Parts: sequence; structure tokens; C-alpha cells
Amino acid sequence: MTPPPASPPAAPDDRTLTETGLAASGKGRVLILACGALAHEILALIRMNGWDHLDLTCLPAILHNRPEKITAAVEAAVARHRAGYERIFVAYADCGTGGKLAAACKRLGLEMIAGPHCYAFYDGLAAFEARGEVTSFYLTDFLARQFETFVWKPLGLDRHPELLEMYFGNYETLVYLAQTEDPALDAKARSYAERLGLAYERRFTGMGDLATTLERLSS
Repeated sequence: MTPPPASPPAAPDDRTLTETGLAASGKGRVLILACGALAHEILALIRMNGWDHLDLTCLPAILHNRPEKITAAVEAAVARHRAGYERIFVAYADCGTGGKLAAACKRLGLEMIAGPHCYAFYDGLAAFEARGEVTSFYLTDFLARQFETFVWKPLGLDRHPELLEMYFGNYETLVYLAQTEDPALDAKARSYAERLGLAYERRFTGMGDLATTLERLSS
């Protein structure tokens, strides 16, 4: 009797995904090379759809605070893993790299997620572009859980709250793009909007274009 395919590993805690990332399991034919901020959602999609041909490795999510380092980190990860997989897919959008990541992926013959950042592909690229929300500050599930680490402390607002107006004075609304129905995360995101002095909107997106993009890896 053939044993069932192994389940993908559970994602580590958010602090580990932020600082360290996630190692590949070495199983599967296709490797998804992703930002640690997407680990929970990608693993959930793999489990839900039984995509046992997919493996996942994640770079530290905190790289988003230093986007100039993302391209080199992706290139190094591709060099480490390429020999072990038939294909590598880069689960990053541009993410502040100014087109450098797209150029590197083209040079390496790799496909990546379309769009400027994860807010756009969660919301759906067409819908996000149509909204044109230039005065909105966005959170996802991961960023709602990691707000202190990604926003409050790196901007020095824990030590210098007087800088709040300088950083957020041009924003009007905090938009929480929710991947899950989680009242606790909703409450957290709402409290952050109040802390920043912004109006609050919760928009349930589910997995958005992330789900349809990964489906194409299985066709």
C-alpha cells in the first residue's frame, strides 16, 4: 500500500519568519522561494489543495525594511537550491526593489508574482490599481501580528512618538487586508489605526491573486 504524501511542515512562529525565514524540506519538484510574511498563507494553500509537488522556503520577512537587499538575497537562495528542483518560483512582487528583482528573475529564467507588493496581489491587482488609494496605509494578517516589529519600533515611534506626524501625517486610512476571518486580528488592526490617528477599514481579501498564481504552478 502506497503511503499518503507527507504534509508540508507547519510554519514556524512569526518571530522566526521575520528574522530567519523558513528552510526548504527538500521534498517536491517545484520550490516556491517566498517572503517569510507569506509562509502561513502559502502552506495553507499547499495543504488545502494537496499540492505535494510544491516545497517552500522563505527569506526573512524583515528584509522588507531593507528592500535594497531583497534581490541579492533571492539570487543567493536560487543559487543554493536550483540543483535540487525542477523549477523555482519567486513568491515576491517588486516589494520596493525598483524593478531590480524582476530584472534578476528575467536573467535567471524565473517567474515571479506580478505587481508592486503583497497588498496589491492580495487585493487583486486590477482592483488595487483601480482604487488608487494613495493616502492609505496597509496591513495584512502577518503585518497585523507583527506591527510592533515592522512598523512601530523600526520607525523609532516607541522612543520618539513625536515623529508620528512626520511619518503618517499624509495618510488618512489604515486598510487591513484580511486573509482570514479573525476577530482578534481585526481588533489589533483597529487599535493600530487609533494609535496612528487614522480612520479604519477592514477589507476581507482571502488569498487574492496569491491563490490563482500558485494554482498555475500545478497545471
